[in-house]
Amino acid sequence: MHSSPPHVDTTILDAAAMLAIAMGRTSDMSLGMAPKRPEVITGAAVVGAWRSPDGAIKLQIKTDGTYDGEVAGRRKRPHGTYRIDGASVVLHDDTSGLKTPVTLVHEGELEMAGHRLLPE
Repeated sequence: MHSSPPHVDTTILDAAAMLAIAMGRTSDMSLGMAPKRPEVITGAAVVGAWRSPDGAIKLQIKTDGTYDGEVAGRRKRPHGTYRIDGASVVLHDDTSGLKTPVTLVHEGELEMAGHRLLPE
């Protein structure tokens, strides 16, 4: 009599899925599937006024390559320049030198430092 070996699950995860699991982001995605990001962002996709649903974060991205922001509880308003870098926009704060990546998550929705921003 020939017995078959026990069934072994050999799920293979790509690097994006492993990172998502490590960052605790499995609730909004299935294993092995990274959220779809656009290949290239255009200025038209991000120019305008954005705000978090709770109103704590406000961001105005302008056509001249500059931005202004507001963060609840922060005295100094962030402002500076931005550049489009493939699938993200990188904000460069003039005062602090801080560089913050912003990604287009869905059509009409941005993600910045863990905050979802919707058009105003």
